[in-house]
Amino acid sequence: MKKSKKVTIGILIFFIAIAVVIGGRTAIGKHFKKKFSKRPPPGVIVEIVKEKNFSQTIESYCTALSSQTVSFKIKKSELIEPISLGKQVKKGDIIAKLSTENIIAPFSGKTGTRGISSSTLGTNSIMLTLDDSQKILCDLQIPEIYASVLKKGLKVNAKFLAYKEKGYEGIIESVASRIDAQTRSILARAKIDNKDLEILPGSLLDIKLFYNEKEALSIADTSIIFEEEKKFIYKVLANNKIDKIEIVTGIRKDGNLEVLEGLQENDRIVKEGLSRLNKGMTVKPINK
Repeated sequence: MKKSKKVTIGILIFFIAIAVVIGGRTAIGKHFKKKFSKRPPPGVIVEIVKEKNFSQTIESYCTALSSQTVSFKIKKSELIEPISLGKQVKKGDIIAKLSTENIIAPFSGKTGTRGISSSTLGTNSIMLTLDDSQKILCDLQIPEIYASVLKKGLKVNAKFLAYKEKGYEGIIESVASRIDAQTRSILARAKIDNKDLEILPGSLLDIKLFYNEKEALSIADTSIIFEEEKKFIYKVLANNKIDKIEIVTGIRKDGNLEVLEGLQENDRIVKEGLSRLNKGMTVKPINK
């Protein structure tokens, strides 16, 4: 009987131990489930869908030309006093005093000299120049493929190597009436604002010409999810849950994409932090 009693007690202790283990694991599971179910929703940076300006561009280059320029051949022996070179003068100012006559500025501009060899010009003469560079002219050779969009009045932006971070605005002033058969290009002349006289005549300019300008819905390109040939975004709904929406995009400009289909103005979308999200999740929107 003693042995039987011991076996019974052992079995009872074994089952009690199993019950304790199962109960403990259940309690721990409930604890962690409760703990993690209370984790706050992830914070995500959102943006409001708004309209922005979009355009397509043509890139080219040109040599800067003064909008007006004139030259005067002067004999050194006729000079009454030295000429002030590099001086900004107004129309009607005296730019050179000579024994025979004074040279008067026919328009406002900056004085200078033209580098002509003494063998051509003569040792007793100088070539005085006057350039009006407040507006710079620029002749562009545009590939014929753009013939249908190239027209007078299109906006241009010029970059000058000496001022890399600055852009100079202008417009297309004229377009040739025919295509050059040798270069397969159309000649277009741009007029560029140079009110601070920073662009010097003869400078090489990088030009961007803008066409097909329009206002359209815009989103940051960081908000796009690529899946094969399709594009998706996470749209933030009124209850801060997210939905995965397919969209169609158009022109890309300065890190933004034109939205053709799938979104409306004032929709909220996730801009950054896409990798940790899934459709139907609740998020904490952060406006930035």
